[in-house]
Amino acid sequence: MSQIRKIVLTGGPCAGKTTLTQVIERVFHEDVVVVPEAASLLFSGGFPRWREPEARRAVQRAIYHVQCELEAAFSARYPDKVLILDRGTVDGAAYWTEGTQDYFRSLGTTLTRELTRYDRVLYLESAAEADYLAHVKNNPNRTETWEEAQRLDRQTQQLWAKHPHMSLVRNERSFGLKISEVLGLVEKAIRSGSELPVPAIVGSDSGNSD
Repeated sequence: MSQIRKIVLTGGPCAGKTTLTQVIERVFHEDVVVVPEAASLLFSGGFPRWREPEARRAVQRAIYHVQCELEAAFSARYPDKVLILDRGTVDGAAYWTEGTQDYFRSLGTTLTRELTRYDRVLYLESAAEADYLAHVKNNPNRTETWEEAQRLDRQTQQLWAKHPHMSLVRNERSFGLKISEVLGLVEKAIRSGSELPVPAIVGSDSGNSD
């Protein structure tokens, strides 16, 4: 078993993260445990999603702290397992209306510090417009318009691209092929401990630096 402890599965809205974490758990059930998405836990429990700026900031602060404690709890409960995370602490910066720098500053942390929490990052591009709009109709927790979803995809990807071991899984093929690609990357990580390929998009963006 490798020394990898945390693999983040993240991406734009409706990228297939939740479905893929379920598939990963079934295929690699002896080696991994899936940590549920903090936002979904909060919203399903009744945490309000109001539009006022301070209410939106409260949501992201709550998600951040719940995410940190989920990681701590699962690490303690499953010390010999690789944690598969449905999003990570970096994601909230894309939803922070005052910008990414203010997000990390308000939480007393930095982008660099949050990235070091994770060993590997698999970033999934958002679904195509038609698939996204169809999904929104059946998911009450998905409130973003298509334009908002595109913006969130771009901003989230820019943030995670600064991780030295991020792999970008594009939305150019069938979902079945997307699943195969993700399973291959996960297997390589947990079996050999070798580095995932670093994509060309990795680089510095002063607008998202810490």
